[in-house]
Amino acid sequence: MKNLKIYLDTSVISHLDAPDAPKEMNDTLVLWEQIRTGMYEVVLSEVVFDEIAKCSEPKRSTMNTYIRQIQYSLGGLSIETIDYIANKFIDFSILKEKSFDDCRHIAAALVSGCDIIVSWNFKHIVNAKTIKGTKIIAAMENYKDLMICSPTMLIGGIDDE
Repeated sequence: MKNLKIYLDTSVISHLDAPDAPKEMNDTLVLWEQIRTGMYEVVLSEVVFDEIAKCSEPKRSTMNTYIRQIQYSLGGLSIETIDYIANKFIDFSILKEKSFDDCRHIAAALVSGCDIIVSWNFKHIVNAKTIKGTKIIAAMENYKDLMICSPTMLIGGIDDE
């Protein structure tokens, strides 16, 4: 069986070093170790790198150090195609214009044929409205269905007992 192809948005990489959110950081580190062992095929996009570039130091350097630890592809993604699909999320009132980068993350995952987009962004990405809207847009634009989940959901949760 081939590995699942996952898209990581910037929130996942950010939570690799998030002492203010210890449970999320721990779950993200577990996922990161799975990624490092080759359990998943990882896709990133230029949106991720643009968002990291806007971070202040030392956060930016820490995130870039983590990214260098894994193998990933940019999926040969066309910015024009990503923006076309991202605009569908605005057109259908799934997300607002101010969340355009979140739309671009989802679009990049769809366009690159990912099985799953992984995010800690519950406000704009990991929620019922966006999940339903993504299914509609994927079907309309002839992309395969995309699962949306948090790192905790992907790793199957961690038993605290």
